[in-house]
Amino acid sequence: MYRVFEALDELVAIVEEARGVPMTAGCVVPRGDVLELLDDVRDAIPGELDDAQDVLDHRDKLVGDARSNAEKTVASANAEATSTIENARDDADRILADAKAQADRMVAEARAHAEQLVADAEAESEATIAEGQREYDTLTTRARSEADRMIEAGKASYERSVAEGTAEQERLVSQTEVVQQAHAESARVIDAAHAESDRLRSDCDLYVDTKLAEFEEFLSGTIRSVGRGRQQLRTGSGVPDYASDYDADDRRAERRR
Repeated sequence: MYRVFEALDELVAIVEEARGVPMTAGCVVPRGDVLELLDDVRDAIPGELDDAQDVLDHRDKLVGDARSNAEKTVASANAEATSTIENARDDADRILADAKAQADRMVAEARAHAEQLVADAEAESEATIAEGQREYDTLTTRARSEADRMIEAGKASYERSVAEGTAEQERLVSQTEVVQQAHAESARVIDAAHAESDRLRSDCDLYVDTKLAEFEEFLSGTIRSVGRGRQQLRTGSGVPDYASDYDADDRRAERRR
């Protein structure tokens, strides 16, 4: 590469020292020396410069090819991006449809389960109410029978006492000396019969009231159990345990008895 610059300097010196042509701007240079220096310059120029010149000569073609390849690449990338977006949109629609179907199925199952729980609770409450009604009828019938029996016993005792008092009164009337005593004894017997009848009636009323109070508390416990069951169904806590409520009511009634 250094020889190139040296030959160029010699060419400049030759041109500067050449004789001028009169009446013109030209000069006379030695042809052989100049050609020899030019050959030296040509030989000293590296091959890369020639290759670079070729590249420069084909620059437009290379730029055009590069632009064409870039446009093809961009078009291919756009097409691939569009295809990817369409595939992603299809996948998203499919996933959304699957999720919606799953949610609808879960909602339907939850609704069916809730309806079953409500139906079970209603059946349980109806059975409890029916059982309470049967218990009420049984207690009422038993109390009425007991009351009738006690009333009949009181009435029989009253009638027996009255009959005894009447007989005693008739027996005493026949004896003039004990008339006053007979009247007093008759009045005492009759009063005792009335008192016994009143006592029996009071005992009967107390028994009936006690039985009715027990049944009232049993019904109150049943209603509270049904209310708690409905509350648990509304809050999603599951099916209530009515048996524990019944056992507690039975224990309270047993303690009162």
